[in-house]
Amino acid sequence: MNVLRRYPGGALGAVMLAAIVVLAVLAPWIAPYTSHEKVGAVYQPPSAAHPLGLDDAGIDMVTLLLWGARTSLLVGFAAALIAVVVGGAIGLAAGYAGGRADAVLMRLTDYMLVIPDIPLLLIVAAVWGRSMTGVVAIIGLLSWPRLARVVRAEALSVRERAYVKRALTIGAGNLRIVATHVLPHVVPLLLTLAIFAVGNAILVETAIAFLGLGDPSAVSWGRLIQNAFAGQAVSRDAWWAIVPPGLAVGCLILACTLIGRALEDHLNPRLRAGHLSVRTFRLAPVPSGGER
Repeated sequence: MNVLRRYPGGALGAVMLAAIVVLAVLAPWIAPYTSHEKVGAVYQPPSAAHPLGLDDAGIDMVTLLLWGARTSLLVGFAAALIAVVVGGAIGLAAGYAGGRADAVLMRLTDYMLVIPDIPLLLIVAAVWGRSMTGVVAIIGLLSWPRLARVVRAEALSVRERAYVKRALTIGAGNLRIVATHVLPHVVPLLLTLAIFAVGNAILVETAIAFLGLGDPSAVSWGRLIQNAFAGQAVSRDAWWAIVPPGLAVGCLILACTLIGRALEDHLNPRLRAGHLSVRTFRLAPVPSGGER
C-alpha cells in the first residue's frame, strides 16, 4: 500500500484493476441479461434500455462486456500463474546452482524464446481443439522464458552476497539458503513480473480470439471484437460492437502496466534516479547573463 501512495500512477492502475475485477465477480448478479439472450434487433444502436447497444446477434453489449471480463481475467491470471511458477522455478534454479545446470536451463530458455507463438497456437488448436484450457496453457508456457531470465539474474546477484557465503561456510543446506535468503529477494520481483504477465496474457488471448483460435463457447473481449468484424460491424457503422471491448482490453492492460511500473520503480530506484531516465529527465534552465 505504501508503494501505491508514493506512485499515483500505480494507485490509479490498482483502482482500475480492482473495479474491473469487482464487475467481473458480480457479473452474474448485475448483468441485465444472460450472455446468450437475444433482446432486440441485430446491431441495434445505443438507447436508454441498452446503453451500449446490441451486437451482431442482438445480445446486450453491457451484458457481454461483464461476462467477457470474467473470461479475460481468468485467462490473464491463470496464464500469468503458470508463467511465474515455471519461469520462477527455472530462473531460481539456474541462478543459484550455476555451472552446468545454469547452462542447460538457459539453453532451454533460449530455445523457448525463439518458438513463434501463432504457428504453435495453430498446431495446438488443431490437435487439442479450441479449448480455454489449451489457450491458458500455451500462453503460460510461452511466457515463462522472459521471467526466467530476470529471476536468474536476481538469483545470481543474491548468491554472491556476503551473508549467503557465510551461511554456506557454517554448513547451511542449499534448500535452507534458497528459502531464507534467496527467495525473499526474488518474490517481490516475481510479483512485479506477474502483473506484467497478466496484461500480456490478456493481450495475447485477445489476439488469439480475434484470429478465431479461442474457445468458441467462451465469451471474452477478444471474442466480441472477432464477432463484430465477422459480422461486418465496421461497414454497418456499428461502432458500439467494437469500441467498448477494445477500450476494455486497453484499460485492463493499462492498469496492469501502471501497477507494474510502480512496483518496478519501487524495487529498482535506479529507474527513477538514473540521469538518462525518460521519467526523470528535465531540461536545465539557461543561465542568465549570457553565461555558458
